[in-house]
Amino acid sequence: MAGFHLDDTIAAVSTAMAPAGIGIVRISGNDAFEVADRVFRAKKEGKKLSAVKSHTIHYGWITEGEEVIDEVLVMVMKGPKTYTGENTVEIDYHEVPNFPVSTAPGHAGKLMFGELAGKKLVCLAGRFHSYEGYDFEQLTQPVRLLKLLGVRALIVTNAAGGVNLAYHRGDFMLIADHIKLNGSSPMRGRNVDEFGPRFFDVTRMYTPELRELAKSCAAKLGFSVHEGVYFFMPGPQFETPAEIRAIRLLGGDAVGMSTVTEALTAAHCGLPLLGISVITNMAAGITGEAVSGEEVNETGAAVAERFSRYLEKILEEMDV
Repeated sequence: MAGFHLDDTIAAVSTAMAPAGIGIVRISGNDAFEVADRVFRAKKEGKKLSAVKSHTIHYGWITEGEEVIDEVLVMVMKGPKTYTGENTVEIDYHEVPNFPVSTAPGHAGKLMFGELAGKKLVCLAGRFHSYEGYDFEQLTQPVRLLKLLGVRALIVTNAAGGVNLAYHRGDFMLIADHIKLNGSSPMRGRNVDEFGPRFFDVTRMYTPELRELAKSCAAKLGFSVHEGVYFFMPGPQFETPAEIRAIRLLGGDAVGMSTVTEALTAAHCGLPLLGISVITNMAAGITGEAVSGEEVNETGAAVAERFSRYLEKILEEMDV
């Protein structure tokens, strides 16, 4: 975790969250990386704060004795208007020392704390990509920090190109698996045993039970979703038609430039994971039209309301 100083990060997050009555203090460290040992949360009573209770973090699980006392999920998503929860506290990535900063267009670049559908959330509105110049190892930082803050399940969302010829713009695809043939593993380098083992299984990386729940939620809302394989390409250029034909032959249903590092980090940390792709365009060579970022953004805006309702329904029914 070279270059990632959790002391500074936690201090900045604590300062920014103080108006909402939430403070984070590091008491002691462990090995070469720092672990936050105590989290203090104030309960709101109208506009007044009641007594502060202390809880202990054991490598990411907020507990009081043996009992888990908090429900926290995280959503990683593109765009600044996809989360409208209650009691929201926003922290700009620029305000957090040593934290990555989103440079991709359409990414708000904010940590957002709040509540939605009865769940306490931490939301990263804006993610980080290797094409922005980050090493794959650096891309573990956000998920690992959230794990330490008490996140108990992870929802990752992305805009993706449709490779499967049965897909259409505006469709939703639940990620059943991914293919990553480019770049190194985000777990490359010294293993941090407190997060997970050196060699770890990814057979159930995209949690099957969460996919079943997501399919059920879609049906209740009156629409269907695909279930398929996400193929990672490094970008920032869109793929060539020849690459798309190869991706289809290899079993990819959708293609994109994100998500896999977060998914692998979640698997290493033991976090249940749900991944959802919004098919914002058909991939190169399928329609004969040029692929553009404008098309991606237009489709994202067109489905934003339906996608927000879908996420809220999933959150309502998730048991974390």
